[in-house]
Amino acid sequence: MKRTNYVGRTSEKQIGQEVVLKGWVASRRSFGGLIFIDLRDREGIVQLVFDEKKYPEAFKVANEVRNEYIIEVRGVVRKRAEVNPDMETGTIEVEVEEANQLATSMTPPFSVKDDTEANEEMRLKYRFIDLRRPKMMKYLKLRSKMTSIVHRYFDNHDFLDVETPDLTRSTPEGARDFLVPSRTYPGHFYALPQSPQLFKQLLMAAGVDRYYQMARCFRDEDLRGDRQPEFTQIDMEMSFASAEEIQETTEGLIKMMMKEIKGIDIKTPFPRMKWQYAMDKYGTDKPDTRFEMLIEDLTDLFKNSSFKLFANEANQERHFVRAICVPQGAEKYSRKDLEEKEEYIKRYHAKGLAWVKVGANGYTGTIADQISDQAEEINKRLGAHEGDLIIFVAGSFQVVCDSLGWIRRKIGHEMHMMNKDQWNYMWLVDWPMFEYDEGWGRWIAAHHPFTMLNPEDLHYLNDGEDPHKAHAQSYDIILNGQEIGGGSIRVHDPKIQEKIFKALGYSKEEANTRFGFLIKGLEYGMPPEGGLAFGFDRWVLMLAHANSIRDVVPFPKNSKGIEPMTAAPGTVSQGQLDELHIAVNKNTGHVNPKD
Repeated sequence: MKRTNYVGRTSEKQIGQEVVLKGWVASRRSFGGLIFIDLRDREGIVQLVFDEKKYPEAFKVANEVRNEYIIEVRGVVRKRAEVNPDMETGTIEVEVEEANQLATSMTPPFSVKDDTEANEEMRLKYRFIDLRRPKMMKYLKLRSKMTSIVHRYFDNHDFLDVETPDLTRSTPEGARDFLVPSRTYPGHFYALPQSPQLFKQLLMAAGVDRYYQMARCFRDEDLRGDRQPEFTQIDMEMSFASAEEIQETTEGLIKMMMKEIKGIDIKTPFPRMKWQYAMDKYGTDKPDTRFEMLIEDLTDLFKNSSFKLFANEANQERHFVRAICVPQGAEKYSRKDLEEKEEYIKRYHAKGLAWVKVGANGYTGTIADQISDQAEEINKRLGAHEGDLIIFVAGSFQVVCDSLGWIRRKIGHEMHMMNKDQWNYMWLVDWPMFEYDEGWGRWIAAHHPFTMLNPEDLHYLNDGEDPHKAHAQSYDIILNGQEIGGGSIRVHDPKIQEKIFKALGYSKEEANTRFGFLIKGLEYGMPPEGGLAFGFDRWVLMLAHANSIRDVVPFPKNSKGIEPMTAAPGTVSQGQLDELHIAVNKNTGHVNPKD
């Protein structure tokens, strides 16, 4: 039988008409000579009615099928006697005249419904069943629609969709590369791209002018709820464009996306915030501007304080005493609650957390006695009133930012200060060109090594000056406290690029070995250009209001980097290893992802 329409698109307009539907049995209810089946496909569910007296052969099929069997039916759409308000098709049903069983099914390991009690590991192991759930199918459809909008937008703005290689050279850009051994060149390796950065710049040298791609990217880094080892990036690059023009183009895509997906008119241009202000006031380069509770600097108040703990920090270079005021937080947070937060921020190397509660008769709390003589000025700066809670952290710039930034976000969630239906897009600009990475123990590029400095900061690259004071023409797009994209104006002068490599600790030979093909592109006429890349998975996650990025990626890895359905990564045969001239160290131990 030829299908007339999707199950979930059956509507009142078809009452009295014959339809042919195909799908999965979502549920089955037998009442003697009547059987009711809810049939499901990707678009939704409709109720089928099988009447033994009128259509005995069809009834026989219905009597034999079970949940998740696949059937096809032919019947007539009619009004339901009792409307089901919980179903989009709850006003109609199909009286089945003919039915065929197309496939059987074992009993699923969990119910195919949105309120399933199955844990994530079970859902990922049987992902093909998990994706049948209406919520998961809704996420897939949202992702598909967003992809379509991206292509339509760029196609209508003179961009060319160009593919770049997935097997390329290892050029570490911050995270670890995934390496792929070469069979034909023993001891040599391809790398999976962390981004198409170098290739899209060379496309500008080739004269493409405007490039975009839904690019697959790979980074071997520790996982978390909003990160996957392989992910999709909306990548774009523009020749002869300023940062403002690139941002305007990006805002156009966002405006179109929000209108078509959410029915919302987003106001443009987006607000712009400098990196330093974001760190000082929000403690993060991903500020959530949906609520206040900003960080205030109190360092100067404690330089001559009798409270030695704060005075010692206040008198060290690049050390600070900062605080946030939690409105009406005195009653909300107990000593135990605050001790738990203190324990958490130790991962940021914070020495501790101090707090006071503002009462009618002054301060109470861990440092009330030590700072009561400064209470009036502290309250004034923080806008603190009776019933408020003030939380202090002292230490280096990064420690204070990380600690108070996390506390601010945590309390914001706990006190329901964020509106999930508020969409605060903004640009974070004027980034440092370099940042010190504690893990790597060296200076790295805050964005990437091919970012152009602000013109007034180019002198910092000269001999005898400190390049780490320089700021870059880079920008991140932030949505509700999440970075969803970032970009920059690129270096197109090979002499400037050479100085940047030097500031990063690369010798001229090492830079040529790693990035020689890009340097050649610069030497053969690279136009002034720049671009941006969106984290597409994260954007889908936020617009879907999903709990985890794993919900909006069709076949994701779990938090341990394992794909439970196929049990990847797995071992390979000795023959495969021999072909690649690879020996596995038997002393490293072996863990089976299935275990």
